[in-house]
Amino acid sequence: MKKLLSILCAAVLLVTLVFSCVSCNGSSEGKDFKVGVILIGDENEGYTYAHINGIRTAAKELGLSDDQIIWKYTVPETEVCHDAAIDLVEQGCTVIFSNSYGHQPYMKQAAQECPDVTFVAMTGDQAATSGLSNYKNAFTGVYQSRYVAGVVAGLKLAELVADGKLTEANYDGENIKLGYVGAFPYAEVVSGYTAWYLGVKSVVENVTMQVTYTSSWFNITAEGTVAQTLASNGCVIISQHADSTGAPAAVQALQDAGQVVYCVGYNVDMLSVAPNAALTSPTNNWAVYYKYALETAKNGGDIAINWAKGYEADAVGITALGSACAAGTQEKINEVVDGLKNGTIHVFDTSKFTVNGETLTEYLADVDGDFAPDTNAIWDGYFHESEMRSAPYFDIRIDGIVETNK
Repeated sequence: MKKLLSILCAAVLLVTLVFSCVSCNGSSEGKDFKVGVILIGDENEGYTYAHINGIRTAAKELGLSDDQIIWKYTVPETEVCHDAAIDLVEQGCTVIFSNSYGHQPYMKQAAQECPDVTFVAMTGDQAATSGLSNYKNAFTGVYQSRYVAGVVAGLKLAELVADGKLTEANYDGENIKLGYVGAFPYAEVVSGYTAWYLGVKSVVENVTMQVTYTSSWFNITAEGTVAQTLASNGCVIISQHADSTGAPAAVQALQDAGQVVYCVGYNVDMLSVAPNAALTSPTNNWAVYYKYALETAKNGGDIAINWAKGYEADAVGITALGSACAAGTQEKINEVVDGLKNGTIHVFDTSKFTVNGETLTEYLADVDGDFAPDTNAIWDGYFHESEMRSAPYFDIRIDGIVETNK
């Protein structure tokens, strides 16, 4: 009986091993090459929509067919992500992407279990320290395009001042009020809103900004409500790091009611919901990364552990300028983008901001993703964002900006 039981156990183990190997292996040759995509939202959410467009554009350029890409939409940042990843492996995907920070632990778990499949956690920050050769992170230098969008807003603000359009309500003492709808107080959001603020400040020096968090990446109602509150507090231009059209739509409604207020969106062109209020939106050209990653994987190469490109690779930009933009905006944009490309402009130039009244000469940032400061990120007079890992790690709270929760 014991011998029979041993034989049965051995057989079960063999079957388990066989199926385990099948579920975590695949082919990347020719038509057998399959790509899995795990998305936090769908086409109705701006951030995810930008990823979808990027993948479709890259796939078309590389000659991939629709049936070579398997999509998983509205996947939450829970164990459901791990299950989705394993399902994609079982369907034959040899490279799998996720697009939200909270997917990271589940993608990492899947990478540990399936060493022959490559997993890329977009906006993640632990690939370099994971010890896994098949686990990758990627992001863009979107802080650069946020800075450029800030310049656009600054030029509009200067025009409003020159035309006498601002009232006492738009000022906090001598400083003009700006507003920002943020999702969460993560480094990614802090990096983005600081870059935008510094872009505005490069044109109009006397500005202050209120950032209000919604505690959600996508909540049309909450984002609209926050934008209304910021505007009621006198903020004359409102930007966002949140993924819906809620804030621009609310700003347009306020403008239609006679208030002097404008907005800068994120990811997608907001002119459809805010035709007179929207100035532009900083955006990612995800097709640049996805073409690189898909082509590399398809040819059997090794995708970079950390990838982050900005204007130098046309991986970031801004959407079409709205009709409300100040005269000469495009010419100034061209000048600023050239400066970012050739290194004469650095977004986080430490001579352009202070912390508690002091200029920073060094700052320990959390580069390894363990939520503890570990590496100096300031030298040569500026903070070196996204150079030591792909995901943003600028989390400095600079003077002139205050944060609140909804």
